[in-house]
Amino acid sequence: MSEEVLEIPLDWEVITLGELNTLKSRTLLPESFPEEIFEYYSIPDYQNGELPGRVPGKSIASAKLVLKPRSVLFGKLNPRVEKVWRVGPQSGLRQIGSTEWIPVLPDDRMDPDFLFFLQWSDHVMPKAKTMVSGSTPSRQRVDPTSFYKIRVPLPPLPEQRRIAHVLSTVQEAIAQQEKLIRTTTELKQALMQKLFTEGLRGEPLKETEIGMVPESWGIVSVGQLFYTQLGKMLSPKARTGSEPKPYLRNKNVQWDGIDTDDLYLMDFDDREMEKFRLEPGDLLVCEGGEVGRTALWRGAIEECYYQKALHRLRPRDGSIRPAFMAYWMRYAFQMHNIYGVTGTRTTIAHLPEIKLTPLTVPLPSIEEQDKMLAVLEGTDEKLDHTRHKLIALQALFRTLLHELMTGKVSVGEMN
Repeated sequence: MSEEVLEIPLDWEVITLGELNTLKSRTLLPESFPEEIFEYYSIPDYQNGELPGRVPGKSIASAKLVLKPRSVLFGKLNPRVEKVWRVGPQSGLRQIGSTEWIPVLPDDRMDPDFLFFLQWSDHVMPKAKTMVSGSTPSRQRVDPTSFYKIRVPLPPLPEQRRIAHVLSTVQEAIAQQEKLIRTTTELKQALMQKLFTEGLRGEPLKETEIGMVPESWGIVSVGQLFYTQLGKMLSPKARTGSEPKPYLRNKNVQWDGIDTDDLYLMDFDDREMEKFRLEPGDLLVCEGGEVGRTALWRGAIEECYYQKALHRLRPRDGSIRPAFMAYWMRYAFQMHNIYGVTGTRTTIAHLPEIKLTPLTVPLPSIEEQDKMLAVLEGTDEKLDHTRHKLIALQALFRTLLHELMTGKVSVGEMN
């Protein structure tokens, strides 16, 4: 461990977290101060991405850590789920935290913002995960004594502040992209709500078994619009041939598209290849699990098939755009449960063909479908662009975190 830490620039020092820490471990019982409002750093608030709660003492039954501003909290419970939180500046309230945190308040040799990023780095996070007790992973806890013995680099204070500034800048950019994704997703949901209930023409509405829709829209069953075909049953014998073919499973079909990065192979004879081969424009609908989850096959690979857990919907004629149907299924199943068919990990629902084909769907004119698709697909393009930017920023952050915390790159060398 020490050899790894010592691989740092010559002007950096090495120190343990315990040697830096100035916070004496102390607890209090908030319920002893029933009317006092505390600034409470709880594990649930952290995991929900929220600010610390402002909670009266009478609502907090167990002992809590007494914290100080600018402390850095490391989550010791189930460290596989990484948790590091900064205590904010003095707010006028006493600051307390769950005893599932390990707090560090650095002395004047280390900038607290630098310490926050340091705890995310390879100098601390992976080592802490090995310092656990408890046999059940979800109940494992990092041993505080061992944690405080972790050796970390100590750059000169100006360099620490420059490193923290760079990482904070990237982190803020990540947060902006995450906020933009949330906002655009909410906009898309609002658009779907408006489009699937009011259409685009401002015409009068009518009541149907699937809710209010414009008067000119038809209400047609899945079976009238699509040929349906369940996929091939899996079996050990199906994987023994010389030319196995890639096929999609339930998990490959997601609401935002079809993932082809992790495909299994299976044998299909000539009859099965003709029967189960996918064509661009086919829809795949999950029969079990999250029933009704639907995605459009756009022909990502030249030859692909699918297993029995999936229904293939292939349009009978040109009266409905498959992409329109995919958006409708998301609206009907994921957003509003219009058909009353749900599936969770604890309650396994089932959507056999006999239940799928009678489901009714709205049918605007092709022209109106195309206009609705232009709106929804334009929103999805913005979401995809933002997600790609987020992924790039997250990769940049991980690279910078490693390079800057090891001194392989100095802030002064960065462009």
